[in-house]
Amino acid sequence: MQPGSQTTPAAPDKQRLILWIVAIGMFMQLLDSTIVNTALPVMAHSLGESPLRMHAVVVSYALTMAVVIPSTGWLADRFGTRRVFMMAIALFMLGSAACAAATSLDQLIAARVLQGVGGAMLMPVGRLVVLRAFPGEQFLAAISFVAIPALVGPLIGPTLGGWLVEVASWHWIFLINLPIGVIGLLATRRFIPNFSAASGRFDLGGYLLLAFAMVSVSLALDGLDGGGWTHTLLVLLMVLGLAALAAYWLHALRNPAPLFAPVLFKVHSYRVGLLGNLFARIGSGAMPYLLPLLLQVALGYSPAEAGMLMLPIALASMSAKRVTTLIITRFGYRPVLITNTLLLGSVIAGFALMAPAQPLWLRIIQLAVFGAINSFQFTAMNAVTLKDLAAAQAGSGNSLFSMIQMLGMSLGVTCAAALLGAFSGWLGGGDGSQALPVFRATVIAIGLLTMGSALIFWQLREQEPHGDPMAGTLGDA
Repeated sequence: MQPGSQTTPAAPDKQRLILWIVAIGMFMQLLDSTIVNTALPVMAHSLGESPLRMHAVVVSYALTMAVVIPSTGWLADRFGTRRVFMMAIALFMLGSAACAAATSLDQLIAARVLQGVGGAMLMPVGRLVVLRAFPGEQFLAAISFVAIPALVGPLIGPTLGGWLVEVASWHWIFLINLPIGVIGLLATRRFIPNFSAASGRFDLGGYLLLAFAMVSVSLALDGLDGGGWTHTLLVLLMVLGLAALAAYWLHALRNPAPLFAPVLFKVHSYRVGLLGNLFARIGSGAMPYLLPLLLQVALGYSPAEAGMLMLPIALASMSAKRVTTLIITRFGYRPVLITNTLLLGSVIAGFALMAPAQPLWLRIIQLAVFGAINSFQFTAMNAVTLKDLAAAQAGSGNSLFSMIQMLGMSLGVTCAAALLGAFSGWLGGGDGSQALPVFRATVIAIGLLTMGSALIFWQLREQEPHGDPMAGTLGDA
């Protein structure tokens, strides 16, 4: 143990403060994951860009988080939870200030990368603080408390973002993080214990291979939207990315302490769940980006109105969790995930039926149905992925799972933007009065892609142990 680290649970009064500090840090990160989506068209106009090019603002944040997350556990063990949590808040604040000061899309993307580095550490290190500050009998209640931001952040993020860009400017969706961050820094310095642990040698080689693979494949997919990349470079990036992934696997097989051990993939439910999460989340991850654009660019809603229309999704998502356990326990993971994945893809494709003349109540019902089915999908996928991991595998398995969650979100936005760019070139009018056919074709393609991931869940064994369907749901929004 390093000096200043603690090995015993904190006093009850301090425990409550720890929970509030961790919850606020997670809320700040989760709010920023959703608040930007509704503001993208206004930001595009301010920066002189097409709304269809603004996906890089979302992708850069999510992809950075996916790249950084695998290192967070080792950093917390090596330097202590207090130091790393403070560093996370400071980097997040610096990135937020840089986002607000950006005067071009390139500057904004660079600032979002910095913000993503901080955001990547907030949630996993916060979870680690809770795990070490609370004894076993108190842990479930504690982790349930800090899970609240995972529900509240996506609930108010799009609405707050739409409101801020109308009453003030888009810069305030980043500036609001600064006072929260200052309070978080002061509170963390005083109340968060500096838990640390013996840390082995970090698998830097494996980490760099994985990071290169994720970035290369994402950039290759991003170039498909016609952004000026040559086909030769795209193919080169894709091949290099896949080669780096294969090289990591060979590296992990011979390394005694790899970043993610291949033995994790011997757990059948984890293997299937991880792949299913990656591909199903491409569809789910695309929709928070696509829907605000569809409502504003193609259907003429204001940012505030588009933000308000995201509320039915979040409210239905929260409500659906009440029946998830009952249904999965009754029918089992395999039939539920196959059926629900097909339903999710159908509902996503059903957004192609949106038209300007539709009544508002019908639109609200359509969005609420999507929110409920999407929430059910997240909960079932998360539970089936983590339920059979042994205690010794839980830390590494959860870290890899968190990385896949963010990578799926990044790839979802990247694929959506590439499809928008392709259909815009084929059909014309991607961000003008003829935008609706482009968005319709895009959501149909995304829906079909999502339905295809049901083939992965088909590989689950017929009699999967049920486990706890609510396991691993923190951060699944």
